[in-house]
Amino acid sequence: MLDNRSDAYRLLRTLGAPARLIRHVELVGEAGDALMADLRLRGIRFDAQLVECGIAVHDVGKVLFPAELDEPGNQHEAAGERMLLEHGVDPRVAHCCVSHAAWAGDEVTLEERLVALADKLWKGKREETLELFVIEDIAARFGATRWEMFVELDTLFEDIARGAASRLEPSRIL
Repeated sequence: MLDNRSDAYRLLRTLGAPARLIRHVELVGEAGDALMADLRLRGIRFDAQLVECGIAVHDVGKVLFPAELDEPGNQHEAAGERMLLEHGVDPRVAHCCVSHAAWAGDEVTLEERLVALADKLWKGKREETLELFVIEDIAARFGATRWEMFVELDTLFEDIARGAASRLEPSRIL
């Protein structure tokens, strides 16, 4: 059972995750923390534990497919979900291994999209379609229209993306 990111990092180490992978999820976690803190301040309700743990394990399948640490690939996604399920991880958390890359479906939750968004923003990448899905999900929870939430959230996303250089520099040493 994963109650927090420390539990998740411990599991990653047990599964043989290299230091680079752990550092990656830590950096994604920094972006995720900024995202979640702002949403909490706005009174937007979501499962922060799911987002935190999902971020921490979303790339665990790269333990089995280490080439995907350096090269594009998607074999790690389903493999990561299977690996986590075999270790008794909550299926909602395990599914973040798949949904961090397949975030467009109707069945994808706000929490899963926040994991995917943090995985983009940490490195300064803006993914407009993903951001619009997140804005729509939040607007629905907040009882607002997409455009009522757009300016505020777009500014938040830009601020987090702008911090990428300070997050990326430490990852270069690994």
